[in-house]
Order: sequence, then structure tokens, then C-alpha cells
Amino acid sequence: MSRTLVIEAVMLAVHGQLLHPDIPVTYVIPYTSIQELYELKDLNEPIMLVSSDDAYVKQRIVELIAFFEEAFNRKKIEKALQVPWRKSTPLLINEFVTLAVVYAVDHAEYGEQFDPIETELILTAIKENAGLITDQLELMERIIEAEIPVQVFDVEDFEYAVEEDYQV
Repeated sequence: MSRTLVIEAVMLAVHGQLLHPDIPVTYVIPYTSIQELYELKDLNEPIMLVSSDDAYVKQRIVELIAFFEEAFNRKKIEKALQVPWRKSTPLLINEFVTLAVVYAVDHAEYGEQFDPIETELILTAIKENAGLITDQLELMERIIEAEIPVQVFDVEDFEYAVEEDYQV
């Protein structure tokens, strides 16, 4: 049985363990977080504190962009972009990881407390009845304080998030 988690695309580049779970995982990614990869790729400032880590993450970002731009994957994504909240058909990363891109469009519901991508992550998690995984402790705190009905996990708790008895 596959677990579904909502995540930003860049998290897959920064946290390599997310691509090697012990059980099948489907990551649902808002399209705008894929667009953010292009900004990060061209960023002259470091993403990571250690230069070797920064080079590694930037290379992973380039690889993710290439994956999303592959003709077959691009076609699936473009089809999803035709209708708000449509999810792409699965994009296979490996035998345990599948991606689905969602065309999230609502930014207003939590607009004052959260930026547009954070709002899309939250709303996607609600619509998918899925957990949200992040490495931003401040985001987790704001979600909890706002009492938003989303199960949110720190990336360090990834193994717990994909446990078989876990239910959203």
C-alpha cells in the first residue's frame, strides 16, 4: 500500500532520503513549487551552508528540472494544468517513489498567515487527505497554531510519516 504525502519539489533535491523510502510513496507536488526550482537553479546565492552540499543540491535541482521536462512527463503535467486542482497521472521516479503534480490555484484561504506556496501545500494536503512533509519548523508551528486540519511532519520524521499504521 502506497503512502501519499504533500511536499515541495525542492525537498526532493535537498533531502535525498525522500527518494529511498522502505515502502511505496506518492508525493503530491503543487506545480508552483516546480516553478520555484527554476528560480533556485539560477540563484547565485548558496542554498546550503556547506559548499559541497550546495553543489550537490543544485545538481539535484537540475536533474529534477530535466525529469519534469522529459516529453512524457511534461505532457502529463501539461494535461493537469488545464483544470484547477487536477492531479497529473503518476510520474515514476523509481520502484518506490511516484510523483503527482497538482495544479493548485487557491491562495486566498490562508493568505494572511501563509505565503502562496505554503497555502497551496496546505490546501493540497487537505484535498488529498494526506500528510504534509516539510523541513521548515516555523511552518509546522504556524500550521499547528492556526489549527489547520493537516497532519504535518518534519522531514526528520519521514520514516514515521510512511509507517504502515499511519492514518491522516
